[in-house]
Amino acid sequence: MKKFALIGTGGYIAPRHLNAIKYTGNELIVAMDINDSVGIMDSHFPDAEFFTEFEEFAAYVEDGALKGNKLDYISICSPNYLHAPQMKFALKNGIDVICEKPLVLSSPEIDTLKLYEEKYGAKVNSILQLRLHPSIIALRDKVQNAPKDEVFDVELTYMTSRGKWYLKSWKGVDEKSGGVATNVGVHFFDMLHFIFGDIKENEVHYKDEQTVSGYLEYERARVKWFLSIDANNLPDNAVQGEKKTYRSIMIGDEELEFSGGFTDLHTQSYENVLAGNGYGLEENRTAIETVEKIRDQKIVANPEHYHPLMSKLL
Repeated sequence: MKKFALIGTGGYIAPRHLNAIKYTGNELIVAMDINDSVGIMDSHFPDAEFFTEFEEFAAYVEDGALKGNKLDYISICSPNYLHAPQMKFALKNGIDVICEKPLVLSSPEIDTLKLYEEKYGAKVNSILQLRLHPSIIALRDKVQNAPKDEVFDVELTYMTSRGKWYLKSWKGVDEKSGGVATNVGVHFFDMLHFIFGDIKENEVHYKDEQTVSGYLEYERARVKWFLSIDANNLPDNAVQGEKKTYRSIMIGDEELEFSGGFTDLHTQSYENVLAGNGYGLEENRTAIETVEKIRDQKIVANPEHYHPLMSKLL
């Protein structure tokens, strides 16, 4: 039984981590969140310690290690800009990490974390759950078995409506979230790299605080992509769940169906990490560099590469 800590316990994604820790037969020793609405813990680990101040959490972790109760893993579900410093804390204490996406906001942070791994002998693992989805794996196999000179035409569309609160939270601050492309799109960019290989070209055609669109060329694909949290961009057939969403990935004339199959991917991620097969720092580099460039580069006009929904914005 491994000993876990969880940072960001009050967040949207935390229940998947709590489920994964419990399902894999491990124990949550301590949790931390600046908000105290964490009643979800009672149905998973009611005896775990809890702190709302990082300093108190850190002292508890370090004191425990001195008393022979060193943690095995710290799972991180906090706001994006806190991932890097919190991973450094774990690594400095010789504790392995399981961190949510995006792992970091800039590629130099990957290099720094590699130095921490080497110095302190602990390891970073990341949640890249789309790599475990059966439909994604099947598409990757199809691409790898296709003629080596075949390049696929892809349209990626993902919209997830958000209320006015979104832009007033840390998610609406580029320096904290990385912007829309990072916050809601980084796992799709990782998926594209995973399936279609190294990136060759990266254009941005439109960008505001709610919507971003562009073109990516990989070794095996030409991708027109469109990401938005603006409900005004949703089509009539958007899916009504806890929020309206629309997700479509077209490869040529075929649509990739992966609307289901997400329930257990975090648990599978944990199982892989515990077996020594987690995704580490380098597996994240291409996606982080992709969103970093999308965030920093200038908008270009290239109608030949426009996503069809660009017509709604121009």
